[in-house]
Amino acid sequence: MLDLERQYRPIHRELMDALERVLNSRQFILGEQVTHFEKLAAEQLGVKHALGCSSGTDALWLALAAVGAGPGVAVLTTPFSFFASVSSILRCGAAAVLADIDPVTFCLSPKAVEAVLEGPRARGARILLPVDLYGQCCDWGAFSRLGRERGLTLIEDAAQAWGAECDGEKAGGVGDVAAFSFYPTKNLSAAGDAGMVTTNSGELAERVRSLRQHGMRRRYYHDELGWNARMDGFQGAVLAVKLKYIAGWNEARRASAARYDALFAKAGLAEAGTYPSHGVVLPREVAGARHVWHQYVIRAPRRDALREFLTARRIGSEIYYPVPLHRQEALKSLGYAEGDFPEAERAAREVLALPMFPELREDEQETVVTAIAEFYS
Repeated sequence: MLDLERQYRPIHRELMDALERVLNSRQFILGEQVTHFEKLAAEQLGVKHALGCSSGTDALWLALAAVGAGPGVAVLTTPFSFFASVSSILRCGAAAVLADIDPVTFCLSPKAVEAVLEGPRARGARILLPVDLYGQCCDWGAFSRLGRERGLTLIEDAAQAWGAECDGEKAGGVGDVAAFSFYPTKNLSAAGDAGMVTTNSGELAERVRSLRQHGMRRRYYHDELGWNARMDGFQGAVLAVKLKYIAGWNEARRASAARYDALFAKAGLAEAGTYPSHGVVLPREVAGARHVWHQYVIRAPRRDALREFLTARRIGSEIYYPVPLHRQEALKSLGYAEGDFPEAERAAREVLALPMFPELREDEQETVVTAIAEFYS
């Protein structure tokens, strides 16, 4: 699925030098290396403020807490995402309200959101939290309109979308505030856990700075209940090095996605339409979007059997995500049932992520597609 050794080898010396600078400075928590990365990140994303933190999950919590998520507040999000998209809402004490996904992009559906906003569950809805899934932005034009009409604060879960764009605007700057993850599998990855909050609001940025340090603006003077959610210097140093290469890595991912498209078409496996029956449905870059292909995710009939077949041939694959959030045991209290979100439930039965990383070779992609063709023959 992912070979980090191929990414690491060419920049080994740069990374070791960066880590040594942290050791020599002895600034292990936040410090000049994190500040340097924050400055570079803000410039690259075209936002006024970029704030490093300890993980993508903590970035979501910080963003939510900064805009006032808490008891009596409902946050509307997707059932088809990583667990943190909902658990961060609940950690704030807010209510999580779900709406179904678009079957093409797998992102939160604006139409479904509008329908939910008309219902009783959305009473108290003040925040909308869409997820830029698999490296492609949501329909932010539609969500921005909804936000204006309904008075909603927009939080962008951009954990998988560093470098993605929507109508010329970069992920991380299209909502009121955004959260990124730098987990080692992400397209921009740390050497451990790390995350970031981005915003153009000076007020929100100052709140996040306080919240990530136990609610302190002055040392040992706590103005509110925050948390220990600081980025360490080593992660800031690693990320500052990798930031120089991310544009090229994203271009390589885009080239690999185009090769997959061509190989599936050549093999006669690419099926038109939204849902698969005899072949596979390929992922699409929608009009106005710039996909960075954090994952290349197909829809496949008999998905689980296909994955077993690939595993037997030592071909990596992954299911993002096998259980929609409303069917997770830990989230039973949300009060949803099977059938409430048919698109998310169907996607959970059909999606399969194939190997995708910048250094992926064409012959390796041919091996993947050939094996899938063999399975369906």
